[in-house]
Amino acid sequence: MDTGSLSDARGSAGDEPVAIQTRGLTKRYGEDVLAVDDLDLTVYEGEIFGFLGPNGAGKSTTIDVIMDYVRPSAGSATVLGFDAQRETRAIHERVGILPDGYGLYDRLSGRKHLEYAISLKRATDDVDDLLDRVGLDASAADRVVGGYSKGMTQRLALAIALVGDPELLILDEPSSGLDPNGVRLVREIARDHADRGRTVFFSSHILSQVEAVCDRVAILNRGRLVAVDSIAGLRDALGTGSTVTLTVDSVPDSLTVAAIAGVSDVAVDDRTIRVRVDEATAKVDVIDRVRDDGAAVLDVTIEESSLEDLFSAYTGDAPRQVGAPEGER
Repeated sequence: MDTGSLSDARGSAGDEPVAIQTRGLTKRYGEDVLAVDDLDLTVYEGEIFGFLGPNGAGKSTTIDVIMDYVRPSAGSATVLGFDAQRETRAIHERVGILPDGYGLYDRLSGRKHLEYAISLKRATDDVDDLLDRVGLDASAADRVVGGYSKGMTQRLALAIALVGDPELLILDEPSSGLDPNGVRLVREIARDHADRGRTVFFSSHILSQVEAVCDRVAILNRGRLVAVDSIAGLRDALGTGSTVTLTVDSVPDSLTVAAIAGVSDVAVDDRTIRVRVDEATAKVDVIDRVRDDGAAVLDVTIEESSLEDLFSAYTGDAPRQVGAPEGER
């Protein structure tokens, strides 16, 4: 499979400010486990960057290294221009993180957690504003978190990550345990953060969420970067194409759509014509040709390859989709 160049369409690091950059980043655990393998990655300021990969691909390890929770075996990482291993404090002051495996204090209230986080960052946030932003009820915030549901703890952890209006927001599986309203809220928070010039690093298994909100995505497989681009760019690189489905009054006796450059397959069922195209420009040509062949087009739908399709094509693995969200009591 030709995945094309891994260089992105945003230009070189000298063209615009960089939020995260790794060069040759490698992390080994013992003799046998290579968690991250020679990773070169650039995330630009102001974008929502999706970070994808199967279980064990190295996503969380990458985050752990750039936050200096673990040390790399080789290579380097910078965050907002600071060295990830030598200038950790400066990074932590500017970054908000919702980690996949966070821990909260069962005997402290949600409000106390936020007050502590605000004090630790020397920030001026209002606790009630943060609670409102993540949709956590003020009365719930006054209870100890040991009685919280998964969804409530996730909202609180997100509020803690937002303390100090961080320049970089790292979200690792941010939708875990959230109901559909909570999932939508995460998307809105991510987009609002980026709209104000901040950067969001969005690592998730829920591919539909990544597709809905991210400007670019990187796909990691077995510790190696296999693709990085916009979703449209990934489609173009693989040639996965689109399916144009036309409902017509009647199918012409002589249908010549298959002769159009960029058309790879044509299927007819009753009054429905399905055409697989590998080139974007062929979509309009298909509609025009069907009309030229004598059919009246009653309806048209165009289906693009999903991010799930692209993920599977790049990794040879089906992603683990998170199941039905837990209820939020």
